[in-house]
Amino acid sequence: MKRALLLLAIALLAGCGGKKSHRPAPPPAAQRPAQTGSAPQSAPNAPETRLSQAERYRQSQDDGPREAIDVSRIDEPEPSNEPPSRYGNRSPYSVLGRSYEVLPTARGYVERGISSWYGNKFHGYMTSSFEPYDMYKFTAAHKSLPLPSWARVTNLENGKSVVVRVNDRGPFHDNRLIDLSYAAAVKIGVWPKGTGLVEVRALMPGEVEPEQRSTAIVARTPPRPQPRTTPVEAKASAPAPATAVADANATAQPRIYLQIGAFGEQANADRAAQRVAAAKLGEVRVVEASVNGRSVRRVRLGPLRDVDEADRLTQALRQLGLGEARVAID
Repeated sequence: MKRALLLLAIALLAGCGGKKSHRPAPPPAAQRPAQTGSAPQSAPNAPETRLSQAERYRQSQDDGPREAIDVSRIDEPEPSNEPPSRYGNRSPYSVLGRSYEVLPTARGYVERGISSWYGNKFHGYMTSSFEPYDMYKFTAAHKSLPLPSWARVTNLENGKSVVVRVNDRGPFHDNRLIDLSYAAAVKIGVWPKGTGLVEVRALMPGEVEPEQRSTAIVARTPPRPQPRTTPVEAKASAPAPATAVADANATAQPRIYLQIGAFGEQANADRAAQRVAAAKLGEVRVVEASVNGRSVRRVRLGPLRDVDEADRLTQALRQLGLGEARVAID
């Protein structure tokens, strides 16, 4: 039992970000359903699955196939009425000391965040739903969407999108929303960059997909309603500057922020903002927005240059005891 727990700990300590990834351990062999058929027929070569889990997680980097593939010839999955997976849907579940809830349904789910991808390191091995991972199919891993479910993932930096079938859990790296298969990452331009700013929008079987605004680049899409923004100075005695309305036309590119917290009371938001501003990590602002008819004040750090800066500042905020930040993309 101790040996099994040690192997699981090694697995979970491998971060899933950019080209790094990890998956929760599969169920015990006695619980596994019988496997039929051969290697995924979409793959040029049979996957290498002889490495133990511990040996795979010693590999710090993931990669794709040796030869490029034409992703335009791969069919996108169509949402269908499949029963929930027997595996991977337990809720809540814990990874690396954090607890996660699986949504009861994917209906209405829309979120923006950072995408990573995974490839050869897991190709042919079992996903959390105990289906073989095939990096040549349009699939994805997500922490909270039911398994299986379907979603359209749109790269907010270039407008490219792909429909994926979510059949795995992850990514469990800081600031990552979804882990795309190699093929899906190539399709929307996340590979070989490693990460991308994306929108994930769930699709339901038998329902017409909403009109796609992602077929054109982000600059051509209707702007979101702009929240009221108050910059915060690192001077406790200085009066707060007048609230300003963000310029919707300042940039067409998505911008990354770290959200430190959301508060109903202005005084609480101001106190949190002053603590962050005092650390001199970057520009701090309080963004006022309406959520379900209620006024919410979000304390944000940014805009940030890139994903690497978001990762670095997340660690810095944690070390300073300023809480667990999450990525917000506008």
